[in-house]
Amino acid sequence: MGADAALRLFLERGYDNVGVRAVAEAANVSLATLFKHFAGKEALVFDEDEGREAALVAAVRDRAPGQSVIHALRDHLMQTYASRSGDDPGFAAYKQLVESTPALREASDRMWRRHESALTAAIAEATGAPEDDIVSAALARFALETLGLLRGRDDPPRMLGEVFALLENGWGTGPAGEASGGGR
Repeated sequence: MGADAALRLFLERGYDNVGVRAVAEAANVSLATLFKHFAGKEALVFDEDEGREAALVAAVRDRAPGQSVIHALRDHLMQTYASRSGDDPGFAAYKQLVESTPALREASDRMWRRHESALTAAIAEATGAPEDDIVSAALARFALETLGLLRGRDDPPRMLGEVFALLENGWGTGPAGEASGGGR
């Protein structure tokens, strides 16, 4: 309904050049109806966010027997990245819209990071750590930040693997496998 009309208008005219009234008109709904379904203009772009938190938590809770939490998160984020970077031209246009619009890029990052407390709780539960465990919180935060780190980089899947290798193994060796000095 409104999200499809909004995306079409945003792609045609630019996000900053389209108001919610124009979206409501294009969707043939009232402003009240539009706001009943979407909290604001940004929500029109990110209408599929609800399942992401559940998927993150499920990646930890429903991981294969013997699979570590960190490997489950890595695999889930690899899958998430792959689904976000498909060959679909419509998705490429959507991604370009988000990446080229500072307000949308920031909103995307904020929405992704808002899953941190649920992911922290799932990690703590899965590892038997206390609910307020700082290590679980750190892993959740770092895991959630990885997709943002990939933005604009060559070979994101390889880099995602490198980030998770660092999370798993620590900073004891540099990128070339050499022992790191005190500067790292």
